[in-house]
Amino acid sequence: MRKFEEQFLVLNNALLEMGTMVAQSVHRGVVALVDRSPSPARHVMDDEIGIDEFDIRIDSMAATLIALEQPVASDMRLIVAAIKISTDLERMGDLAVSIAGRALSLMEKPSLSEPIDITPIAALVESMVLRSLDAFVRRDARIAMEVLTSDNGVDAMRAAIQRQVVEMMRRDPDSIERALDHLIAARSLERIGDHARNIAEGVIFLVRGVDVRHQPLPVG
Repeated sequence: MRKFEEQFLVLNNALLEMGTMVAQSVHRGVVALVDRSPSPARHVMDDEIGIDEFDIRIDSMAATLIALEQPVASDMRLIVAAIKISTDLERMGDLAVSIAGRALSLMEKPSLSEPIDITPIAALVESMVLRSLDAFVRRDARIAMEVLTSDNGVDAMRAAIQRQVVEMMRRDPDSIERALDHLIAARSLERIGDHARNIAEGVIFLVRGVDVRHQPLPVG
């Protein structure tokens, strides 16, 4: 194994650890919201520090690889992809904090008379995060394509929640603040899905040399 490959493997493993922590934070934020439990929300707040530290460490490792190993073009593409993934993961962590914040806010208020179920969109988004990282580790464009197609489902679920919230606020003005907290959480999940999509698009470019950003999904 080349020295570059050995050192990149360390960076790769750091990305996986960071991604696992982010996926866990997203899950805990949703649990806090659904179960009205403060403990998972506080875990999310605490984990933000670790996620930020991973982001800084990965940037440093990438800069060291570039400076010391003088990577060839294919190696350089891997390093750039890793930096972008780290940035997307860090932003996902910020959005998990936003969800946890909505959860803590809602705990101080009565429950809605009509529940807003965000667990289906949360489950799909969590799956997208994990699959996008798996696609990068395996350099598997097929898995990455599955992430892209899942994004449409996330958008549809968020739109359905938005319609429910608008109707709820129309019928019951007292529910407006609490309903909006749920909508903000759903939009945060949608944005997390967008970041997972970014990672998947990067994998497709890395493996196939095809830029699918803002384009119809390629066939095959």
